[in-house]
Amino acid sequence: MVRGDKKQLTNQKMKQQKFTDLMKPVQDKMYRMALRLLVSKEAAEDAVQEVMLKLWSRKQQLSSYNNLEAFAMTVTKNHCLDQLKLKQNNNLRIVHSNYESGEASLQHKVEVNDDLNWVQKIIQELPEQQKILIQLREVEQYEYEEIAEMTGMQQTAIRVALSRARKKIKEEMIKRHRYGIKSN
Repeated sequence: MVRGDKKQLTNQKMKQQKFTDLMKPVQDKMYRMALRLLVSKEAAEDAVQEVMLKLWSRKQQLSSYNNLEAFAMTVTKNHCLDQLKLKQNNNLRIVHSNYESGEASLQHKVEVNDDLNWVQKIIQELPEQQKILIQLREVEQYEYEEIAEMTGMQQTAIRVALSRARKKIKEEMIKRHRYGIKSN
């Protein structure tokens, strides 16, 4: 190997390591976003890999972004939405599998799991924009300002859409529980 080639290879590895270090903290959030939008683990992994390649191809411009995480999440969201449009798949869902019920009784665990499943079903029926906002705010816990940057929406519009989504979820859960009480 020629000395110049070896130096170039070392510089390339250092650039890859720097890129990896920059993206590692965001990669899990990108995956969770992709998983919620695409449902399939394999599709989510593929999406993150595709987005990472897109970001790698833009590595020279990454330092110009004020909030790299917001940019990466926006690219991930847009890529997933493009994939859904290509597949004409409107079966979006949000899955929150990080729930731990502690030492609750088996009955309580079953009831909580059932409620989570109902919330997932209700969220599936929300408009696409509300699903994304619920994901970003309630699951990923982004601030309104960050969500505005990612979605291009005004913070007021985000608050209104989230309020409507929460209200719909609440109303549907109340209906479900009332129905459950009446059917006993």
